[in-house]
Amino acid sequence: MKPYQPIENYGLIGNMHTTALVGLNGSIDWFCYPRHDSPSVFAAVLDNQKGGYFRIYPCLEGVNHKQFYWPETNVLVTRFLADCGLGEVIDFMPVGLDADEEGYHCLVRQVRGIRCSLKFRLECYPAFNYARDRHEVQLTRHGAIFRSADLTLALVTDLPLHQDGGGVWAEFTLEAAKNQVFVLREVAPDEKECGLPLPNNKATELFEQTVEYWRHWIKQCVYKGRWREYVERSALALKLMTYEPTGAIIAAPTCSLPEEIGGERNWDYRFTWIRDAAFTLYGLLRIGFTQEAAQFMDWITARCHEIDPNGTLQTVYGIDGTHELEETDLNHLEGYRGSAPVHVGNSAMGQFQLDIYGELLDSVYLFNKYGTPISYDLWQKLRQLLNWVCDNWHRPDEGIWEPRDGRQQFVYSKLMCWVALDRGLRLAEKRSFPADRDRWLTVRDEIYEEVMHKGWNEDRQAFVQHYDSEALDASLLIMPLVFFMSPNDPRMLKTLAAIQKPPSRGGLVSSSLVYRYDPQKAEDGLSGQEGTFNLCSFWLVEALTRAGRTDPDKLNDARLLFEEMLSYANHLGLYAEETGSSGEALGNFPQAFTHLSLISAAWNLNEAIEGRT
Repeated sequence: MKPYQPIENYGLIGNMHTTALVGLNGSIDWFCYPRHDSPSVFAAVLDNQKGGYFRIYPCLEGVNHKQFYWPETNVLVTRFLADCGLGEVIDFMPVGLDADEEGYHCLVRQVRGIRCSLKFRLECYPAFNYARDRHEVQLTRHGAIFRSADLTLALVTDLPLHQDGGGVWAEFTLEAAKNQVFVLREVAPDEKECGLPLPNNKATELFEQTVEYWRHWIKQCVYKGRWREYVERSALALKLMTYEPTGAIIAAPTCSLPEEIGGERNWDYRFTWIRDAAFTLYGLLRIGFTQEAAQFMDWITARCHEIDPNGTLQTVYGIDGTHELEETDLNHLEGYRGSAPVHVGNSAMGQFQLDIYGELLDSVYLFNKYGTPISYDLWQKLRQLLNWVCDNWHRPDEGIWEPRDGRQQFVYSKLMCWVALDRGLRLAEKRSFPADRDRWLTVRDEIYEEVMHKGWNEDRQAFVQHYDSEALDASLLIMPLVFFMSPNDPRMLKTLAAIQKPPSRGGLVSSSLVYRYDPQKAEDGLSGQEGTFNLCSFWLVEALTRAGRTDPDKLNDARLLFEEMLSYANHLGLYAEETGSSGEALGNFPQAFTHLSLISAAWNLNEAIEGRT
């Protein structure tokens, strides 16, 4: 039985339509086609017996593995080092092609002999529709065709393949400087042949074209400070998580990777959260990716024109704007290392979350300031939403962390309602838009007073998760980041001090790693524990950075914290949602929010160190 790879052992490839996870062992264990949110073709990461995989690896024991990205690209190289030889697999999805060009929407695996000779084995065992659909296998002159009810894929090669049940295998030896190319692509359901194999020169041409595309794209990055390599890798990962036809950016390319091994905190992140909008636009605009920011803004604008009859927006949407994301359990899959249930879809779409209006208005404000002035038609929709916030901000909600145990008066949600009205007022002033200024200003100030009164816990000497609570919440680190209060305000400094204590002393920080909250003190309706949230660690860096502009000790703490957090990236510079107690990656991988917060923290910390404000 093929063992589970650690989550951090994977690299990501893609083409801005879909992605694939490639392990250090040369196995593609997650691949959805043709879109990010399509059913899986390979899902061994969720069930190593049923899920399906596509592996290429040397036929001998004692092989060392090395994996890296071709510099400044999303082309992934998995190298195998043995006493008897050296070889590698280059994995990529061609990008920058016209829709009718050869290679469009293909997955290319080019195996190369480098020194001496090395014998490889190929195993391709698809499992369509999350391993729910049966399929037929047809061997052809140039590979194999896999036919399921809704999708037909071909594995194209000039190497003879052998059928084994629902999959195929082959063994081949490569001498130095010899190549073998495999292409996985869609074909028509009635197709009798795979098509011609990709010649080595064409594979090399696609490789070079893809490398050139990524290198040209990353040149737009204007960040030239410390930690440039990490910022650029984060930008490249974020680009893979875009959906080119609409400009949407998914929260992560995977579903149901667990926040606790064996636990039930397993969610589908292949959708787009309104909450991520402000952080996404800020990160993209900061480092020069104005086109991607504009495309995402188009997606946001479209959602604002689809306000629900009750006057609200959904928390999360499909990448094409779909409103229905029904959450279902795939009980036939065991889950990563037995972490069940496996969820697809996300019922958070139906939750009542007030904070999304703050993130939405902040994103529009930032785009209007650093991108392109917004339209009057969009303003009319925003004005409608702002008046809705005035009517509803006082209601309890599910909050940023989407607990499953009912609604509370979450302080973060109130804070972001304040942000919504504050940014609405700024936009109206900046653009001289017609606005209900007096009402917005009155409610904005009312929210501020209530947060300072009810969100502050005198006994804890800190802002807490919700009214009448004693639980800390790392989301409140964002207070100075959204200019709700000064980073050096005594209450903010006391909240920082409380959060920075270790969990054994009531805090949320273990070394550089930050828990979002303590589930034992802040009930969330779910059993078990979870790892530390990587984005919260980067929020702590930013909070310390802003406080450090007048306090050198805090600036030094911020730098040490940030650089320690960089060490928790995997070998490729990628982060999952969480980091476990032994330093392992947990949760969906890689997570866009974490990489966005890394970019923001790197930018602001570098500016502070350089003495720029």
